Amino acid sequence: MNKLTIATRGSKLALAQAKIVAQELQNNNPNITIELEIITTAGDVNQEAQLSSLSGVGYFTAAVEKALLENRADIAVHSFKDLPTTPTDGLVIAAVGEREFPEDILVSNLAISSVDDLPSGSVVGTSSFRRTAQILAVRNDLAIKPIRGNIDTRIAKLDDGQYDAIILARAGVERISLSKRITAFLSPEIFIPSAAQGALAIECRKNDEAVRKMLAPINHEETYLIAKAERIVLSSLEPGCHAPVGVFAKIIDGQISISAFVSNVAATKVLRETKTGEVLEYEKVANELSQILINLGALDLLEKK
Repeated sequence: MNKLTIATRGSKLALAQAKIVAQELQNNNPNITIELEIITTAGDVNQEAQLSSLSGVGYFTAAVEKALLENRADIAVHSFKDLPTTPTDGLVIAAVGEREFPEDILVSNLAISSVDDLPSGSVVGTSSFRRTAQILAVRNDLAIKPIRGNIDTRIAKLDDGQYDAIILARAGVERISLSKRITAFLSPEIFIPSAAQGALAIECRKNDEAVRKMLAPINHEETYLIAKAERIVLSSLEPGCHAPVGVFAKIIDGQISISAFVSNVAATKVLRETKTGEVLEYEKVANELSQILINLGALDLLEKK
């Protein structure tokens, strides 16, 4: 094929991520022409409502996937954490980009170096139940205030004085060259991120063998495996898009360690568990961790009795 069209959202971050994938494909296929198809999603249209109040799933992905299904694009690039764990019929995640930065970070104009340094009563911006629960678990004297918008918009609201600090995913901040704004790093082993956070999912039509062959060389096998393990745990809990659930896996010396965080929305009841095993048995390790969480009452916390 001589031309490849990439479906992507139009935000600065989404475009940066699509261009990362485009460059990798161009490096491997110098004679191919690559174009971007900009898609507006439900999450982009409704910037006022809190995500937790919206029904359904795929606010940032469904419209992009539709472009694939309608043959308006050949591949789609997503923030992997935004993709529902139930696959879309006819589509497949054919490659996963390398994850460099899985963790969350704190952005603030205060002279601080950690969450512990925030003055009591500080207003922290996040619309994530997961982030809210984990912040309140260590600092219940902070005030959590919802925030929407892309990264630039959120930082602008911080700079306007609406917040004392905001929590963002490091990967996104790094990809749009705003790393200088990072105030503190939140350890992913302690402040557990969303499943597959920081990884890029590259999706195509399941029956498009030519595109799947083209994507195979840019798949980062370790990230693919780690993301799959994290999403197995997430899928087993069926928590919905905005439930307070975090999953983080890492590989060291042939062992995979998977940690998970589950709480109720009020953050008054919290579960934290870790399971370790052989890398080649990552699915077994993920399923065992899932069962431990369920046995400890995770479904009750998520009100999925």
